Amino acid sequence: MRGIVEPRYLHEVEITTRIRAGQGDFVLFAITPPRQSTPTERLSEIARATVERLDHLDLDGLVLYDIDDERSRNPVERPFPFSPTIDPSVYRAEHLEAWRTPAIVYRAVGKYQREELRTWLTEQDPRRTLTVLVGAASSGTTPPVSLADAQALRTELNPELLLGAVAIPERHSRRENEHLRLIVKQEAGCRFFVSQVVYDLNAAKNLVSDYRYACETRGLAPVPIVFTFSVCGSMKTLEFLRWLGVDVPRWIENDLRHSTNPLAASLEQAQATAVELIDFCRRLGVPFGLNVESVSIRREEIEASVDLAARLTTYLRP
Repeated sequence: MRGIVEPRYLHEVEITTRIRAGQGDFVLFAITPPRQSTPTERLSEIARATVERLDHLDLDGLVLYDIDDERSRNPVERPFPFSPTIDPSVYRAEHLEAWRTPAIVYRAVGKYQREELRTWLTEQDPRRTLTVLVGAASSGTTPPVSLADAQALRTELNPELLLGAVAIPERHSRRENEHLRLIVKQEAGCRFFVSQVVYDLNAAKNLVSDYRYACETRGLAPVPIVFTFSVCGSMKTLEFLRWLGVDVPRWIENDLRHSTNPLAASLEQAQATAVELIDFCRRLGVPFGLNVESVSIRREEIEASVDLAARLTTYLRP
């Protein structure tokens, strides 16, 4: 019947409209597609379980990661062995068709040949898809397509496709120039940024502050920064986060290590960090979003991530 719009379509309009307007206050949930070795008959089951698990949440969108082998970035042995995953666009199209809010689809551009990337960018519907283009894991590699080339291709082939980029607070702590890197990416067409998992609150606040005042100096309006949060239920997971480059303050490690329930302690810590960042961004006038990441295969960690998303949603909904 004409005139009736299903609730999920309202979100489809909302998130793209808000990002185009430079506004934030949206909530996302991030997943990694199943491994390529997953039996075909299991893929639909996994997707159905994901949709059922998230259906009650008032989410504005889904994030689908594109995983690449990052050994060139970190020579230390990976805590969890790398296993290639299904292409996120293929997984979405063939198994997540029941999920009808937009999706932010990551693209690790170094994995693809130029024609592959050209085809993918051309085919994306800007009403349904946003993308985060990620460069090579290490400056020591020479991929077929550089991040700058990929950004230029997006501008040429599908300029309405909302483009995002990665923000790394930890890099800002070491080099104190991440805010300038964000501005360069913004000038190249990026309309939003998505952070790595945030554990170091001070690093995130420093980045937000420096970015906000650098924008003011240049006469730019800040674009939304989406802060990613996740739960950590074991020391092995904590070790993996550190391998990925996430800075976990010692006091948080001590809390988790000595807690009788590290998963519950991690959930409370993530919520507290998110709430403080929400207040800080609002005070500085920097638009923001929240993204809850669930990449664990352990049921209790997945359920804790869903709980975290439900809690954080209440801070943004009237």
